[in-house]
Amino acid sequence: MSVFKTFRRLALAGLISLPVSAAAMELKISTLYPDGTSAVNALRAAGKQLAEETDGRVSIRVYAGGTMGDDRAVQRRIRIGQLHGQLAQAGAFASHYKDSQILNLPLSFRSLEEVDHVRETLDPMIREGFEENGWVVFGPVDGGFAYLMTRNPVASVADLRRQKVWLPAGDSGSAMAAREFGVSPVVLNVGAVLTSLQTGTIDAFAAPAVPALTLQWYSRVNHFTDMPLLYTYGILALGKQHVERLSDEDQATLRRVLTDAFAEMDRKERADNQRAMQALKAQGLEPVEPNDEQLSEWRKLADQATDRLVEGGQVSADMLERLNTLLDEYRGG
Repeated sequence: MSVFKTFRRLALAGLISLPVSAAAMELKISTLYPDGTSAVNALRAAGKQLAEETDGRVSIRVYAGGTMGDDRAVQRRIRIGQLHGQLAQAGAFASHYKDSQILNLPLSFRSLEEVDHVRETLDPMIREGFEENGWVVFGPVDGGFAYLMTRNPVASVADLRRQKVWLPAGDSGSAMAAREFGVSPVVLNVGAVLTSLQTGTIDAFAAPAVPALTLQWYSRVNHFTDMPLLYTYGILALGKQHVERLSDEDQATLRRVLTDAFAEMDRKERADNQRAMQALKAQGLEPVEPNDEQLSEWRKLADQATDRLVEGGQVSADMLERLNTLLDEYRGG
């Protein structure tokens, strides 16, 4: 028997180990963000760095503009391994970790400084919560405040109830809040919003400045209610089962490179949203400022909506208490 055959039989029997090199893996990431946006460009740049630092063992391919389908379709593809992750607004993953919605509660924040104070504590908890539920998450990435943008001026809750308001499909938390405000929303996928504004199917929506500007939604409305309705953020979520196929060394490199990239993306998206808001005002979008009485009613109903979310299991009472403690801490100086 040749030496080679003997060596091979011993290896198959498990009596000796053959050196095994880590297999190359291309992480396939889907996103609704259009090609050419700063978020997509930043993710591709991080993928290039990752490939360089792992000698090509780990790379990233981005499928932008929703070409892989909506959130449900993408997450189904991730489960079966056709895709490995998704860059999306955090609400797309709310069913996997309910308390991730803690930053999205209506009228919780009054300034970005409050957001920063709260996120310093809650961001690591959000990432840990997702990981415990099967997702390796990078972010949050600042999505800016969503403002109510309307064809007709809206200062009061009564004004809002007269509008045909868009609500994203599959967003159970927002649907529950809309009911508390007495709104009967028009539920649509993101891709149908502009056409629906053009045809008059809807005449109001809540969104941060960047999507309102880049998707041209602003061109079909005239006003925005000068009150931060809710804070939004995005994440990159990778299926943990896919990440664990990498060697320990490559996993560590992946986490380091993407953590740094998303910290930088967070800062850049904050600045982009602030510039986009100035651009919307320059385009003639007129602010409508609720008076003290109207603002009091908005906040009262927002608190009631939050209570319903807790009662419905959308957010835990413990996490809400953490949020309120941090806000009280900040507002108390």
